[in-house]
Amino acid sequence: MKGVILHGGRGTRLRPLTHTGPKQLIPIANKPMSQYALEDLRNSGITDIAVVLGDVAPEKVIEYYGDGSKFGVRLTYIHQGEPRGIAHAVGLARDFVGDDPFIVYLGDNLIKGGIKSHVEDFRKSSAAAHIALCHVRNPEAFGVAELDNKGRIMRLVEKPKTPSSDLALVGIYMFRSSIFDAIDRLRPSWRGELEITDAIQGLLEMGLEVSSHVISGWWKDTGRPEDILEANHLILSDLTSYNKGKLEDEVAVTGKIAIEEGTVIKSKSTLRGPLIIGRDCEVGPCTYVGPYTSIGDNVVIRGGEVENSIVLSNALIDCGKRIVDSLVGRESRVVSNETTLPKGYRLVIGENTSITL
Repeated sequence: MKGVILHGGRGTRLRPLTHTGPKQLIPIANKPMSQYALEDLRNSGITDIAVVLGDVAPEKVIEYYGDGSKFGVRLTYIHQGEPRGIAHAVGLARDFVGDDPFIVYLGDNLIKGGIKSHVEDFRKSSAAAHIALCHVRNPEAFGVAELDNKGRIMRLVEKPKTPSSDLALVGIYMFRSSIFDAIDRLRPSWRGELEITDAIQGLLEMGLEVSSHVISGWWKDTGRPEDILEANHLILSDLTSYNKGKLEDEVAVTGKIAIEEGTVIKSKSTLRGPLIIGRDCEVGPCTYVGPYTSIGDNVVIRGGEVENSIVLSNALIDCGKRIVDSLVGRESRVVSNETTLPKGYRLVIGENTSITL
């Protein structure tokens, strides 16, 4: 069985962070979100994986993952270019997968618990496809499945204006090669894209079996800043504590904290977990960080408070303010010429940005 990770799309709802790189490389708990997909496939016994690249800095994806050997997999890169739909991206992997069954994993999706058991079930089945479903509060924003009273899939609809079900398709699909026949029959949707829901619906109309399961844990489609922060919150909730850095005198620590090598927490600072801090950072003195915060490598935070936020590598926060619910891009600077502490700032900042508060 092979794997296909979709790494395209424009990520317009995450701008300015996605002006300079694909959204799937935005770190959650200090790990690019697409790495969770790759590791889930690897842990399910799938090590031959294709990555379908978009037109937003695809070279950064190749630079980070390389040939996949450092992650225990073998990677092949396929260039999609401009986004033309999930089904179009899957179709590009036809030569890569050949006649093998395969799993398509959207690189901006995260689920709790992984897919290993469902992969084994699909291997043993005769189904042409298997899809993961999840109950959601806003099904009109997703592809939606309609089931009969025996739990069998009857119909799939992409982003219905009036949903008849609250079961959304999670961005993980298991296919056999018959999916390519269904994709060949597609016409672009009203969005101008080839929809994977239409392709799976085509399998049903061809009389082929499409099986499903409803996930029991959480699932996050990380399309908006608030989704990124919520995913960070969920993953940090399972954090394992460790300290490879240095804590100076009078540093208060509560909750689960992970600190990497070379990091120094200066005196009279407070760390409240769950919190992860990368390598070679400097925090403090007299600084409060956490909870539910991820700090990348080579970050400097002096004074003030940072809470429920993601700060990417090489950023500087030296403003004496309270920063909450924020995404701070790589190489960015947040400084201040004031000394009073306001109620708080919420920021979404792209790479190489300077802000004076």
